[in-house]
Amino acid sequence: MNEGGQKMCGRYYVDDEISREIEKIVKKLDQRLKIEHGQDIHPSESAVVLTKECREVAARQMQWGFPRFQGKGLLINARVEAILDKKTFRDSVLHRRCVIPAHHFYEWSKNKEKYTFQSPKQDATLFMAGCYQIYNGQNCFVILTTQANASVAPVHERMPLLLERQELEDWIMEDAAVEFILAKKPILLNRTAEYEQLKLFS
Repeated sequence: MNEGGQKMCGRYYVDDEISREIEKIVKKLDQRLKIEHGQDIHPSESAVVLTKECREVAARQMQWGFPRFQGKGLLINARVEAILDKKTFRDSVLHRRCVIPAHHFYEWSKNKEKYTFQSPKQDATLFMAGCYQIYNGQNCFVILTTQANASVAPVHERMPLLLERQELEDWIMEDAAVEFILAKKPILLNRTAEYEQLKLFS
């Protein structure tokens, strides 16, 4: 669940191309990192994200979701429109930002139909903006969401805040760029319904 109480971007997919993309971006890749291949990432699971370390972009393993202070469950998303006003997220987005690479993410319509969203460029990586906090010694991240554009809106009113490749370093490293990037509109994505995917293999 996100901090607004709606399910959004509750699963994404990583593949071999994500590993190659991370290796291109990070100068010194920690060989101990466990970069999953061909796998869906769910809330509470560990995933590789890009963040700042020693004034450089680094890849680190983090857990998806902030623990709720009241009740069970996790906060997995944060709305960009209110993030600077929310005590839970403000300090994180100002000082501990990250990027979550994915091949695609999933969303479900009100009728519980499953849709896949990915870049219009073949095999291109999606870079989702995030921020993180430390809970009980564990780095935990959330994915930032914004108002859905025309490609996602027919399925859901929210979507991840997506970054262009050239914006990654600014988002991770430059505090002065935060408000500008929070206001950006994500690119249009390719949308495929699950039944359309099944047709390809029938």
